[in-house]
Amino acid sequence: MSSLFGQANGDDPKVPPARRMPRSNMKDRIARLRYVTLVFLSGCVALGLVTWLCLELGLEAVGAESLYLIVIVLVSLLDSFAVSALLSLISVFCLDFFFIKPIFKFQMQFKDDMPALITFLIASLAVTALVRHIRKLGEAQSEQDLLLDLTHDTVIVRDMIGEITYWNRGAEELYGWTKRDAVGKNIHDFLRTRFPLPLVDITDTLVRTGRWDGELIHTKRDGTEVIVASRWSLQRDANGKPHATLESGNDITARRRAEELLKQSQATSLAEAQKLSRTGSFGWDVASGEVFWSEESFRIFEYDPGVHATVDLIIQRVHPDDRARMRRLIDFVTDTRQDFDVEHRLLMPDGSTKHLHVVARAASDESGDLRFVGAIMDVTATKQAEQQLHEAQTELARVTRVTTLGELSASIAHEVGQPLSAIVTNGEACLRWLGRETPQLDEVQSCVTSIISEGRRAGEIVHRIRTLAKRDTPAKMPLDLSDVINDVVILTQREVLNHQVALRLKLATGLPPLLGDRVQLQQVIINLVMNGLQSMNANGNAPRELTIESRQDDDGHLVVEVQDTGTGIEPENSKRLFDAFFSTKPNGMGIGLSICRSIIEAHGGRMRASNNAGRGATFQCSLPPLQDAA
Repeated sequence: MSSLFGQANGDDPKVPPARRMPRSNMKDRIARLRYVTLVFLSGCVALGLVTWLCLELGLEAVGAESLYLIVIVLVSLLDSFAVSALLSLISVFCLDFFFIKPIFKFQMQFKDDMPALITFLIASLAVTALVRHIRKLGEAQSEQDLLLDLTHDTVIVRDMIGEITYWNRGAEELYGWTKRDAVGKNIHDFLRTRFPLPLVDITDTLVRTGRWDGELIHTKRDGTEVIVASRWSLQRDANGKPHATLESGNDITARRRAEELLKQSQATSLAEAQKLSRTGSFGWDVASGEVFWSEESFRIFEYDPGVHATVDLIIQRVHPDDRARMRRLIDFVTDTRQDFDVEHRLLMPDGSTKHLHVVARAASDESGDLRFVGAIMDVTATKQAEQQLHEAQTELARVTRVTTLGELSASIAHEVGQPLSAIVTNGEACLRWLGRETPQLDEVQSCVTSIISEGRRAGEIVHRIRTLAKRDTPAKMPLDLSDVINDVVILTQREVLNHQVALRLKLATGLPPLLGDRVQLQQVIINLVMNGLQSMNANGNAPRELTIESRQDDDGHLVVEVQDTGTGIEPENSKRLFDAFFSTKPNGMGIGLSICRSIIEAHGGRMRASNNAGRGATFQCSLPPLQDAA
């Protein structure tokens, strides 16, 4: 059944599919054959009429040749070279039969008639071929014009003096002038072109490189201006001589306007952002000394925007204590052409102080001259907040120390009570020795010496307590780590005895000094000792040992370890142990360890905690020695 439909549709099942001719091509060929046949028959009729006319008028062979040639040319214009060639041959036979003697015979009476016929044949074929070539060129030009009219870009061809020779539909739509209006006009005068560079320079580039592209401003028929992204291509003839320029372009007016609006919007947004963030921008041309400031930079320095900014004007605002440092920095970066990042202060006309953070990057312009581009950040509020935070942290640490002293009150009372009791006892003994008939002055002197020693001991204890409780600004100085630990042992020894804990000291000798605040470091160690003592309250009959060790690690840092045999650190608490307001004690505030870590980190050190292999935990503080801290 399918084979029948296939044959009905003109498909031969014996013919391979690749060799079957599509129906559309078959129809085109049939139509073409009909057209060629019609042209051939029309040509034959025309030759017959011309022959009859020549015979009626009694024209010679020369006249007939001219008329035959006209018919052949006309036929060649109808798109059939083969028909024209065939008609040329028929014309030769007609000339020989009707006009060359003897007539009505295919014979030649004179030998000169043969060259004439051959010349006619060659001439007719040559004219036919030439007409065919011209027609093909015309068709190609028409197709090219059609393709160029399909694009929305403008395509314009002009000769070397600027006269327009071609103007496509895209140009008509953009500029509003038709092809008839534009052809023959000078393009630059016609469109009132505005160039980004002198036309002479553009033309030199075009001739030298064969192309140029850039942005031009043209005026349309309605008087409005358009910005065109234009591309020029130089056309040369067979001898290499420039003879025309092909110019294509597209309208980018809307894009440029959008970009301009975006730039304006960005500039406004940048100014607002700089104002909100208190960040200005600047540029500094070192060679000319010119300084370019943003609006926010003028506000930061509190200069009027109309003032001409210079380096000297900036230095005038710099705080007197920072001026020498800033001048040295300026000399250094201009000599080394390096970027810089610096903080300094300004002394304002009203006596207030501003803190600035300035960051700049060094660059070179086209001539190689040095220039800097950077940002100026007003960090006064940040500095004030940092100072307030520091004061709050210092006060919190003091309160924590006072709280710790409260926990040590019984121990402190005992430590102070002992020398006082000794003083009373020795005083009474003095009175007894002096009350004898013969005063024993040697014994009295011994008692007085003991009273002085005990008084000094009590004074030292009171001094340490007052030092821990005072509201002083932290001051770092060279310290002996062992002295700091021994002070803590004296203050906490009664508390250690009350908890029935064995205290072990493993203090290394010959440790280098460290740079730190004695009171703050004492506070850290006291806090760790008290935490260790409290962690062993639930030990029952288990050993209670507290070990304080000092040493120097492989990196040269000084290490203090406080190790207990208490309950240790629960795994779920290990990551939050140093968080503020986190405590494992029922009545704890959760700020002791957080403050301890802050103090150690402020000294450039590290603090960590870990469980021991057996019972308890170890808290470790690592501090840089004096030479590294400095």
